[in-house]
Amino acid sequence: MNIENKLLKYLDKPIEEADDLEIYNACVDMVKSIIDKKERIVSDKKVYYISAEFLVGKQLGKNLINLGLYDELEKVLKKHNKSLYEIEAKEKEPSLGNGGLGRLAACFLDSIATLNMSGDGIGLNYHFGLFKQVFRKHKQYETPDEWLDSKTMLRETKVSFPVELAHRTYNSIMYDLDVVGYDAGVNKLHLFDLSTIDEDIVKKGISFNKKAIEKNLTLFLYPDDSDREGQLLRIYQQYFMVSNAAQLILKEEKEKGHDLHDLANYVSIQINDTHPSLIIPELIRLLMKEDMTIKEAAAIVANTCAYTNHTILAEALEKWPLEYLEEVVPQLIPIIQGLDYAVYNAFPNNATLSIIDNDRKVHMANMDMHFSKSINGVAALHTEILKNQELRDFYHVYPHKFNNKTNGITFRRWIMHSNHELAKLITELIGEEWKKDATQLERLLWFYDNDEVLNRLDTIKYNNKVRLAEFVLKREKIKIDPNSIFDVQVKRMHEYKRQQMNALWLIYKYLKIKNGEYPSRPITVLFGGKAAPAYYMAKNIIHLIICLGDIINNDPEVSKYLKVVFLSNYNIDKAERVIPACDISEQISLASKEASGTGNMKFMLNGAITLGTADGANVEIRDLVGNDNIYIFGKSSDEVINKYNTNSYHAKEYYERSEMIHHVVDFIISKKMLEIGDEEMLKALHDNLVNKDWFMTLLDFEEYCHVKENVLNDYENRSWWIRKSLVNIAKSGYFSSDRTILDYNNDIWHLR
Repeated sequence: MNIENKLLKYLDKPIEEADDLEIYNACVDMVKSIIDKKERIVSDKKVYYISAEFLVGKQLGKNLINLGLYDELEKVLKKHNKSLYEIEAKEKEPSLGNGGLGRLAACFLDSIATLNMSGDGIGLNYHFGLFKQVFRKHKQYETPDEWLDSKTMLRETKVSFPVELAHRTYNSIMYDLDVVGYDAGVNKLHLFDLSTIDEDIVKKGISFNKKAIEKNLTLFLYPDDSDREGQLLRIYQQYFMVSNAAQLILKEEKEKGHDLHDLANYVSIQINDTHPSLIIPELIRLLMKEDMTIKEAAAIVANTCAYTNHTILAEALEKWPLEYLEEVVPQLIPIIQGLDYAVYNAFPNNATLSIIDNDRKVHMANMDMHFSKSINGVAALHTEILKNQELRDFYHVYPHKFNNKTNGITFRRWIMHSNHELAKLITELIGEEWKKDATQLERLLWFYDNDEVLNRLDTIKYNNKVRLAEFVLKREKIKIDPNSIFDVQVKRMHEYKRQQMNALWLIYKYLKIKNGEYPSRPITVLFGGKAAPAYYMAKNIIHLIICLGDIINNDPEVSKYLKVVFLSNYNIDKAERVIPACDISEQISLASKEASGTGNMKFMLNGAITLGTADGANVEIRDLVGNDNIYIFGKSSDEVINKYNTNSYHAKEYYERSEMIHHVVDFIISKKMLEIGDEEMLKALHDNLVNKDWFMTLLDFEEYCHVKENVLNDYENRSWWIRKSLVNIAKSGYFSSDRTILDYNNDIWHLR
């Protein structure tokens, strides 16, 4: 049966008579039926990837591509005057993740399946995700991000487990998302939930009763933990996730007839950041129920689990008060204390290695590092900083455990789905092999001096910019010029990522234009990203940028040369529109603070040029493309680390010494800004930059402005710029998540 007849079977009416939503619903049912006929990937050993978030994006288009049906269905719909692009727009994006951590997890699942490895993801079925971001009065407000009120690719299963939380037993429900490999078999993403969740308890914004666990447990990703109840809820969520995971793993092992004493021979568990850390004591607890001693169970678990560290920021390594764990998971306390005692006996003179510190706080990362077989960073620079700085004591006692696994992305989604024209051009130039082997992209260098290819590449970029401009006009009510330079910074809002430095550049450029110094070409600066609800400084930065956008976009003298757009509720759907249209990729985090980044890889893959610091994977991008095809500025990671260690950075010195910095920073609290902005928020941000500036914005600001001017000037040499773009695309194959997963498997998992 061809795809048109299959679609008609589920549509039950002529295609031309159906509306887009009806066709979308039929497509979902059709794709599920096709997936049902594909083989589940099975092998002797299986990996379980446990993560608090999976930013999977919309599923219909991705599944059609991996099933090899996208182009065929697109032609069928076009024949009936229907657009697959519009059909896909009817899908609500799953609210299961937030930033790079969750997107990486989604990319990894895709690659595990594509490589025909047996591996499932395990997480929670959040009803409202992090939140839906809306802007009012130039400020971020949070509302529920509803996605479960329409047809999805999610499947309810009959699998359920009892989970004891604070002496009360809850029975879970397991939902599955199919993870279809590209021209390969199928794995699963298992998402656990409760039937008692009550979405109606959310009243104002995203506020709800944090104590009603049976009603709120899986409502939100990362519920506000600025108070005791919020921190307890985080622990409830984390234990609910890992208890279900542990029970599922042991259930599947028993069904296969495997001896649980040999668990490490059949199972590898990847702990994605510290959120799933309680899998270690929980799995030990369950193995002890199988008549094992704690010592025996701990040895098995330590040889089964592996830990991925995603941060250099010490505050991001979770530490929970022991009394909170005693309240929520009392059954784990004897095990955690036993593990801590074992660590004390092994290392009696080094308190930094303890699991429970002198303040009776339980260090999740410490537990992970002691009782796992592997500790990996996610970029070469990140791993070296962990070994030599942040986790130095652990590296000294466990040097054999430490290894690097540079992050990667599913290039199929980030070209084949988000940039159809570029994908077709690449296939025309170098054949089909690149779709399974991203290193083949390097063959594009054959066309470095081919004017026809370069012109086509330039046209594709322009077409993507036109499409984004149409989207921005429709959604944000801002008119932007596709002929302008698209300068993009889209990522989670955090001071270390330094969106505030880009905002200061907007002020710098605004003042230049007001002074009659006009750029040779208009510039459109696009931002996107959410601030955590209780992260007030990040919210202040959003407020600053939106206020600046209001001033700049409504100034007839300036708006001809400069426009500012802050995309509301940035997500995968918006990313797939923004990334192909980007000219300049802003990756300007303070050197030594960004573990890796994956947005930098997606932009590179789509031909954007990186403007960034020597931080995270930017270092590896530079090594691949060469200094002529990237713009690096700012102090090195060693210099930054030295300033922290010696306490030698003082923002006020830069503010008082530089007239330019002083003038730009003071504009934040100028009359023009205070007329439209919130005085308290703007003054707090100004005060932070002048007197604290923990992430050293002012340290690199003048050099940033200088290098950015060079970038803007170089853009005018079109043939040179397009060659830079071609080199970036050609060299991006290293950052395929297929390569990353092969590295994980060769060094850690050893799946057969």
